[in-house]
Amino acid sequence: MGHTTTEKNKLLNRVRRIRGQIEAVERALESEQACGDILHLLAAARGGMNGLMAEVIEDHIREHVASPSITDPAERAKGADELIDVVRSYLK
Repeated sequence: MGHTTTEKNKLLNRVRRIRGQIEAVERALESEQACGDILHLLAAARGGMNGLMAEVIEDHIREHVASPSITDPAERAKGADELIDVVRSYLK
């Protein structure tokens, strides 16, 4: 996905925040924090991952499905098929 290079810093910052959230879960488990606290940390990490996924999906749609620069129907169909495959696996 070459278009992600234009959004690279934004996406990497999201990944770093998610990494920090996962590390916070690890620390909470190691220190035997309360289940409620751990669940909040997990929910935050999941929200971060969902936000990252939404960002990449949106970029994919804009660049590989809905872009007016795509004039080849086969290329547009390929972009749509890739998106469908990812969404199906994500929703399992």
